[in-house]
Amino acid sequence: MNILLTSAGRRSYLVKYFKEALDGEGLVHAANSSALSTAFLYADKTVVTPLIYDDSYIPFLMEYCKENNIHAIISLFDIDLMILARNKAKFEAMGVKVIVADESSIDICNDKLNTYQFCLRESIPTAKTYITLSDALAAINSREVSYPLYIKPRWGMGSIAVYKADNEEELVVLYKKAQREIAQSYLRYESAIDTEKCVLIQQSLQGQEYGIDVINDLNGNYQNTVIRQKFAMRSGETDAAIIAENPRIRAIGEKISSALRHPANLDADIFLVDDTPYLLELNARFGGGYPFSHVAGVNVPLAIVKWLRGEEVSPDLLCAKVGTCAQKELVISLFSND
Repeated sequence: MNILLTSAGRRSYLVKYFKEALDGEGLVHAANSSALSTAFLYADKTVVTPLIYDDSYIPFLMEYCKENNIHAIISLFDIDLMILARNKAKFEAMGVKVIVADESSIDICNDKLNTYQFCLRESIPTAKTYITLSDALAAINSREVSYPLYIKPRWGMGSIAVYKADNEEELVVLYKKAQREIAQSYLRYESAIDTEKCVLIQQSLQGQEYGIDVINDLNGNYQNTVIRQKFAMRSGETDAAIIAENPRIRAIGEKISSALRHPANLDADIFLVDDTPYLLELNARFGGGYPFSHVAGVNVPLAIVKWLRGEEVSPDLLCAKVGTCAQKELVISLFSND
């Protein structure tokens, strides 16, 4: 069995996890639009692809899958998810399983305005969110919300163009700055859907931050929710965390699973405010916090391999040991000059 990880970037740990899961009975291929990908240093085979929004991207991947007998594709990047979802049938017609949620679920996750509206529909507490500067200022004036407020891209990831505004002057200036930064970054591709409404203004939640892995099987059936209490963040990703248990947060994970029916892993950010969990963001993929679940005993890559083989997956394989505490470290990866 050969697995292709697209937009692999710096997710070298996932390459290692899948290699361990295959245990020599298949190859892990890593694809990325740049050869300067640390995942390339650990994959069995690598390929530099066209850019995701290039017309040749999908034909390139299809040809690569055919030439290398790829059985399954897993994307590690938000922008890639929708492109693959739209073309899932083409890959599956040639026998390649694309492990990605459907288009409507990805749209809920990638578009933070849709995430907000999803929370309202599902009666999940969330931060008050405004799509225009005038709406946010009106909410401030009516005391519906108060400063500080967060400014962030509607279609965004990591910490790109995310700002905290403590007053009206900062709100106006930073809102415009975020618009400029989006237009100059890769976020401009998804933001092209609505360039006039590509920035959100969001209520600041004061509480303990958590991350969760909502795990489904490949048919979208709920398996488990792994809860991580965050201690430190770096560039929008979890840097230190401890595995925790909270029935209210777990209930939100189950509700997400039932509503979105995503395959495999989905990452979500939650704030616990006065014992009430507020859902903030959804990522329909492996998130940067997954390694904390993995070192605590969860093994989603092995579960995926077993599901692809039609084998039974023990519930123990997807359970984390509560109290496991871990921290990421910075390492240097040396690329060859050849």
